[in-house]
Amino acid sequence: MTSHGERAGSFERGAADYAASRPDYPDAAVDWAIPPGARDVLDLAAGTGKLTASLVARGLDVVAVEPSAAMRAELTRLLPDVRALAGTADATGLPDASVDAVTVAQAWHWFAPATASAEIARVLRPRGRVTVLWNVRDEAEPWVAAFGEILHRGDPMPTHYVQPAFGGELEAIEAAEFRWTQRFRPANLRALAASRSFLLTMAPDERESRLAEVDALVATHPALAGQDVVDLPHVTRAWRASRR
Repeated sequence: MTSHGERAGSFERGAADYAASRPDYPDAAVDWAIPPGARDVLDLAAGTGKLTASLVARGLDVVAVEPSAAMRAELTRLLPDVRALAGTADATGLPDASVDAVTVAQAWHWFAPATASAEIARVLRPRGRVTVLWNVRDEAEPWVAAFGEILHRGDPMPTHYVQPAFGGELEAIEAAEFRWTQRFRPANLRALAASRSFLLTMAPDERESRLAEVDALVATHPALAGQDVVDLPHVTRAWRASRR
């Protein structure tokens, strides 16, 4: 069985597919994540910059910390003016009390909660805020459920979009959900599947077989076949906590 660490590191091989296919974050969720008056923000485990771009668009001074060189390279290609650093949730490399907010999008499940909470509390200013966000496909839509079954069949990793185990100096946890719809090209479902850690760590023949199932879904499902663009419903689930 592939280890948790191997899956976390697999994005080094999937950065281009990740940048091309993963969704952005809805404005309402981004606004909820950032406290009033914030100016300095750490986007932790920023990946290819899906959330980073929305933070920059709000005029915030953003530093992106990402351990994967390939993911960081995609972020820099897309957002050349953003300061992007090699670092982890346990060691960001930032000074004490240097940011007003920390965001973690689609990544908390790769962290060790106790040490990540301590590092986040260290870099936050007093009353600063950390927000963890996950984009979750809404499988009430039948074709989305069929796609999810292909992606997750046999995946031993449990559902990870649950309340984070914040600890130490982080308190007053609040939760919110944001429902929204992405206009999505069915032809890109293959790349979206290919960007998942479960598929990235499969043997090549098994991975190609799973991607062929995605191709067949696109070609045959009545909601997808022959469609250039479809609605892909999401729920963005978010939790935030403040530093004491």
